[in-house]
Amino acid sequence: MSRKILLSANEAIAWGACKAGCRVASAYPGTPSTEIMENIRRFKDSINCEWAVNEKCAMEVVVGASIAGARSLTAMKHVGLNVAMDPFMTYTYVGTNGGLVIISADDPGMHSSQNEQDNRNLAKFARVPLFEPADSQEAFDMVQEAFEVSETYHAPAIIRLTTRTSHTSTLVDVGDDFGPGKQEMKPYVKDISHTIPVPMFARKQRLDAQVRTEQLRIAANESRFNRIEEGDKRLGIITSAVAYQYVKEVFPEFSVLKLGFSNPFPTDLVTRFAASVKRVVVVEELDPFLEEQVRAAGIQVVQHETELNMLELNPMRLTALRAELLGDVTPVSAPHCDQGLPTRPPVLCPGCSHRSVFYILHKLGATVTGDIGCYTLGAFPPLNAMDTTICMGACIGNAFGMEKAKLPERQKAEGKSGRLCAVIGDSTFFHSGMTGILNVIYNGGHITTVVLDNRITAMTGHHTIPDPVTISAAIQRP
Repeated sequence: MSRKILLSANEAIAWGACKAGCRVASAYPGTPSTEIMENIRRFKDSINCEWAVNEKCAMEVVVGASIAGARSLTAMKHVGLNVAMDPFMTYTYVGTNGGLVIISADDPGMHSSQNEQDNRNLAKFARVPLFEPADSQEAFDMVQEAFEVSETYHAPAIIRLTTRTSHTSTLVDVGDDFGPGKQEMKPYVKDISHTIPVPMFARKQRLDAQVRTEQLRIAANESRFNRIEEGDKRLGIITSAVAYQYVKEVFPEFSVLKLGFSNPFPTDLVTRFAASVKRVVVVEELDPFLEEQVRAAGIQVVQHETELNMLELNPMRLTALRAELLGDVTPVSAPHCDQGLPTRPPVLCPGCSHRSVFYILHKLGATVTGDIGCYTLGAFPPLNAMDTTICMGACIGNAFGMEKAKLPERQKAEGKSGRLCAVIGDSTFFHSGMTGILNVIYNGGHITTVVLDNRITAMTGHHTIPDPVTISAAIQRP
């Protein structure tokens, strides 16, 4: 018997985590990952779940849970993993006790992000197993497999979603016996040679990680998520994730090697596939992560002029590739359904309290260093009141750097106001702005910082944030 439900990949991750016996989950909201924790909440009776103040804190919580023997999961968008890299990289040496799964939701095309980094590279960098679901069923299945792999090989496992998989819904067979997994927690035994990676212990752990990588490579070569789909052998296509769906749409008759467990790279399987076809082409989104490793294995890959590795992939670009390689399809350009219609860029919400702040800052002629959040829209007409946005919490350090570079003095000499101001939202301030303030005070800076406090994480779904009054009361509590 089966029970099929229409789920997005984000929802499927939550269902899969519950079925896998996940016990602790912590995350920081960020598109396109936000709905994962929102859906894990429906299983709160079996999964202790929370929003953390930033991704590093979330990672540290689940690392602690893993050390204690519980299966744990954290979710974040691609740039969020940058914030969590310090504990993540060290825990890849320490190794898991209870399974640890990290969801990295990448954003090809930058639908809601300041860059489109490809976090498959971070999985290779960290020497950890990487799973790439192509649909919601695979997301459901892979999160369960990732926990098993994490515990078997004592390594955190990454599941990489992208915007399309995160937000696209497909049928998922969750099984007629769906319910919280009965997975027993692993026993915790104190062992500082394992959990305190000072140099004398970390050197051995580094060697162990190398051995583990080769063991994982064998597992990847044999994984059910890596499969050869036989077809016309004039062309063999190596692909993964959502690119696989586009390949099946545009190249339905050709042989395909679909990689779902893609790091460590399954060299033996890829070599065997390449030997079975006349020509090999690699189709993937963003960086040539797979292609570089295919070439490194000594396999000749078809050269082509069609751009595949920049911005979000789509079937129309693959249609152009087919025309170039086979000459049997006329390249199709994107339809311009909106020709002649005015564009409608996002704006601050009606009645937003940030408007008056930006109006005054613009009127004062201030140089404004901004931050990540809906208030970034203060940079655009009609407000035109922001100069920079780099990353979460950066505005304070940016303003301090401008002060050190004597920008206000130089601007006054040019007849400008010379005013300088950092603007940060309340959620972003708690995320990573507080250390910037401490740094300015410690180093004797004199910058103006405005915290735009609307008591909510507005940009990613109106999640609650720490309440300063409650925190203050808790600190003072005897």
